[in-house]
Amino acid sequence: MSEARPAERYIGQRLRRREDRRLLIGKGRYVDDIRLPDMLHLAILRSPHAHAVITAVDTSAARSVAGVRLVLSGADLAGKLGSIKPNWVLPGTSVPDRPVVALDRVRFVGECVALAVAQSREAAHDALERIDVRYDPLPAVVDEEAAIADGAPQLHANVRNNITTRYKVGGGDYAAAASQADHVLRLRLVNNRLIPTCMETRAILATPDDDGTLTVYMGSQVPHMHRRWIAETVGIPEHLLRVVAPDIGGGFGAKMHLYPEELLCAWLALQLGTPVKWWESRSESHQATSHGRAHTEHVEVAIRNDGRILGLKVETLGNVGAYLSNMASGGPTVNTVNFGTGTYRIDNYEAIAKVIVTNTVPVDAYRGYGRPEGAYIAERAIEAAARHLGLDPVEVRRLNFVQPSEFPYRPYGSKGVFYDSGNYQGCLDTALAMFDYASRRAEQSRLRADGRYRGIGVAAYTEMCGMGPSRRLGMIGFDRGGWESARLNVDSGGKVTLFSGSMSQGHGHATVLAQIAADALQLPVDHIAVVQGDTRQVQAGHGTFNSRSMAVGGSSVKVCAGRIVAKATRIAANMMEVDEKDVAYDAGRFTVPGTDIAPVTFAAVVRMAYVGHALPAGLEPGLDETLFYDPTGLGAPSGVHMAYVEVDPDTGLVEILDYVAVDDAGTIINPLLAEGQIHGGVVQGIGQALYEGVHYDDNGQLLTGSLLDYAVPRADVLPPIRSSFQQTPSPTNPLGVKGIGESGTIGAPPTIVHAVLDALAPFGITHLDMPLTPHRIWAAIQQAALCHPERSEGSPAA
Repeated sequence: MSEARPAERYIGQRLRRREDRRLLIGKGRYVDDIRLPDMLHLAILRSPHAHAVITAVDTSAARSVAGVRLVLSGADLAGKLGSIKPNWVLPGTSVPDRPVVALDRVRFVGECVALAVAQSREAAHDALERIDVRYDPLPAVVDEEAAIADGAPQLHANVRNNITTRYKVGGGDYAAAASQADHVLRLRLVNNRLIPTCMETRAILATPDDDGTLTVYMGSQVPHMHRRWIAETVGIPEHLLRVVAPDIGGGFGAKMHLYPEELLCAWLALQLGTPVKWWESRSESHQATSHGRAHTEHVEVAIRNDGRILGLKVETLGNVGAYLSNMASGGPTVNTVNFGTGTYRIDNYEAIAKVIVTNTVPVDAYRGYGRPEGAYIAERAIEAAARHLGLDPVEVRRLNFVQPSEFPYRPYGSKGVFYDSGNYQGCLDTALAMFDYASRRAEQSRLRADGRYRGIGVAAYTEMCGMGPSRRLGMIGFDRGGWESARLNVDSGGKVTLFSGSMSQGHGHATVLAQIAADALQLPVDHIAVVQGDTRQVQAGHGTFNSRSMAVGGSSVKVCAGRIVAKATRIAANMMEVDEKDVAYDAGRFTVPGTDIAPVTFAAVVRMAYVGHALPAGLEPGLDETLFYDPTGLGAPSGVHMAYVEVDPDTGLVEILDYVAVDDAGTIINPLLAEGQIHGGVVQGIGQALYEGVHYDDNGQLLTGSLLDYAVPRADVLPPIRSSFQQTPSPTNPLGVKGIGESGTIGAPPTIVHAVLDALAPFGITHLDMPLTPHRIWAAIQQAALCHPERSEGSPAA
């Protein structure tokens, strides 16, 4: 192996993703690419009703379809599979029971009511058409506010008033702050329901192996967690189950939950003794895979005339759909209202969150889960204060920012929320300079005089991510550890294989984790291979979510590599017959500075580690280390985003002219990939702000059941996204990283909303709920013209 090492550190280099070529030339391997001999296909019959009693299920005609092996109803499976249980249950939560296949009642359109297994996908779907299910429809409720009103339909006997969880947080004295304020503003905010819309829909393939194990191929963000959940629910020993996650076409949180389909495929494969595959169509994905967001917030903000925020009061109503999915009780609660004060010093804070069940698809983690909703509360509140007072929204933010000298900072005196480091003012100053704020304001004023309506939006955000440490998670009812694992094996030829418990879904882990290991080992990056996503090869791990792959997974790699170097140093010292504390290691060479002792190469040490002739007494042969790294705390990334838009008042169309993102994620391992994370997140945030929104009718019918009805942003409507990074290292992990995967989806929605409302200010429009579709904007302009004819086009207000 080569001992040469680049003069530059790998951390901080813009290395291209080493995994891209294989994917770009069509050599990727996704679950639906896998074909096995004698493979059967599973199809699911889904409820057409949002709420109904199942009175009868007749599967006899379906069994006669050619090629059909098995047809089952929920009654056929009763007692054979466990219920689907959430993985994060806050203390005091009422957990409704969720059978894998509905038994006596359905609670959302798309719930599993029966299944067919056949030799082809087509035959399985033909069988579904012959299953006769009879229903007695019940009243449905889809809106979170309506669900807790008097007389609302009740979904579960053990969930009173449809509220599973109540959670309170706060500090200071909001009532006193409100009494001292010059103004108290009230807002009702809607965080629209979203569909994750991964490029690859979900797919499962379960196959019994000759050695008695069951292998499940699935696009899992958390392979080891899925192994545990499937084993527990299906009722097989965990060591007899192998989960393999091949290439994954996007996850965004939706592929980290437990769904009926993976349980059914596993159980059916064991029962039938042959491989069973299920693949999800796009329309099926809309009614079977978890949704995101779906909040209504009632907000009060107490302000002084100079723009100082004295207090904030929040009520969050989190719609989690018909059942508690994996992390549902924690999203509207811990992940949202804990962060409602954002980047601002608001000492008087009072918040309550209610987790509410409705007759809709279950809602769970979607890129940021709770943190976009929390940031939206803080940002809409401070923007409303600035608009109400007629102050520059930039200066109001500057006035209320937590200052760099106040870090580490506990907002509103919280015991659970802890911002490790940051410089919000620094991000703002960089963004203003990149955006050329003063010139844009001048241009905006000139164009308004000509009847053109441009707007400037600004938003700041912070969050906590890199979920851990383990003891903290236990205190809030999270049935997972906060650690992540790494194993580094240096074989006798010097090749390094890194086995990581993190799981990539397009993040570039094969590149970035290799950069971390290469720096710590001081070896060429192309000598390091990365293995993920196979519970038989990889030691236990927790996977990828909550922007934890670098902060926790990357830190485990760094510390584990440090152990390899420490052992190699002991071996080198013994080879040179010196004390190990006198040995220095640099660029693949061990030396004793200040002496003429001949250096020992890393390759020579590796050879000796496996020959074993000159090992220190008591030191075992080989170079192989495994580490389970539990962080001491979470990191708090932050940033300031700005947007420049133009609104056409005749059509309501929004054109984004410019977008600037300045983000502080601590140490940046690979700026190229970090920019990609920001770009992707911002695009999804723009989607929420302008295009995406799930709609149900009053009977619980999903009206956005396909991409014909559910709009996602296209490349031709997106602006250049200009990205910059401020690096304020985190003290909570050895890399100093904070996490970046969710930053764009947190910063973009309020930024775009503020820009559009700024453009509409001449019409007297102060609030619109997302998505800001052309029709919604056009209708608001027409309504404003009726209410305020003096502000109609041609005579804009100042």
